[in-house]
Amino acid sequence: MLKLFKTILKVGDTTVKYPFKPLEVSHGFRGKPQYEAAQCIACGACTMACPANALTMETDIARGTRQWQLFLGRCIFCGRCEEVCPTRAIVLSPEFELAVFNKADLYQRATFTLTSCQQCQRPFAPKKEVDYVMALLIHSGVSAEDVERQRPHFETCPECKRQHNIIGNSNIAMKSSISMSNSISINNSISINNSMIPNHQCEGGSHP
Repeated sequence: MLKLFKTILKVGDTTVKYPFKPLEVSHGFRGKPQYEAAQCIACGACTMACPANALTMETDIARGTRQWQLFLGRCIFCGRCEEVCPTRAIVLSPEFELAVFNKADLYQRATFTLTSCQQCQRPFAPKKEVDYVMALLIHSGVSAEDVERQRPHFETCPECKRQHNIIGNSNIAMKSSISMSNSISINNSISINNSMIPNHQCEGGSHP
């Protein structure tokens, strides 16, 4: 027995002091997602990548807003949200203590303003996302003046762009049809006029 006590004193404690002392986790531990709304552009990439549907996004056209939401009760800490986020607005932290007294505390939310289409005035995309795209173009070497001139294009919804393309294609088709009709009419007129000319005149000979 005395030998056992000596061994215990020599080896020391083999258990951790948690929860009385912080528990050190290994490098790369995937814990609670940390979200920075200021960096988020509300693109929705994380909500599409989340396999557990812990991340959701709802668009309110009437109010012109989009709400991002994280429910930690469904999170499986897979890290897919961190992988797909273009702005690093969400990253997994080493924090693993998620116990709360109120279930509502497991929710995190952020609301973003939508940009209204310059053609139909219907909200369609987060303003921060549009600004982010324009900033990327400037960063890639396009002048700020050229990018700003294209703002009406960026602030036009996909439906209005498709409608504009349909109208443009219809006008092109109509012009092509008119040009073809005129060409056919001219060719027919030439054929008729040639048929009225005597053969010897068409052949360039003279009548004896």
